[in-house]
Amino acid sequence: MRILMVCLGNICRSPLAEGILSNKTKDLDEVMVDSAGTAGYHIGSPPDERSINIAKKHNINLNNQRARKFSQEDFDKFDIIYAMDTSNYKHLISLANTEEEKNKIRMILNEINPNSFESVPDPYYGGEDGFEIVYNLLNQACEKIKSSIE
Repeated sequence: MRILMVCLGNICRSPLAEGILSNKTKDLDEVMVDSAGTAGYHIGSPPDERSINIAKKHNINLNNQRARKFSQEDFDKFDIIYAMDTSNYKHLISLANTEEEKNKIRMILNEINPNSFESVPDPYYGGEDGFEIVYNLLNQACEKIKSSIE
């Protein structure tokens, strides 16, 4: 199972989601998790320091991650593509060329609140507490994802 986490810049939410799910599935050889952004603002940059810190607080290391932009080839490389918010979901849907590609795209919080299409709030312009909220939401969603894989 190859899973891609996608947000806008690939420095806050999607790297955190990648780290959380990677940590939860580290003993499952058949699972590979990556992340990307729909925009190329931060290509090559490490995750936001606040994402790194909240992950570290929960014994998750994001230091080897680097931001990258979502590419058309990602539809071929990944089985499931999780969007962090409705804007990125719509952007990914617009990039899909086939129904098969569209069917790979999901909203991550639908894992904990099915069909709600709720967005993971973007903590970039806020303080540390926003990153804690995002961590908790993503942790719940990733626990459901892990359960569905096992």
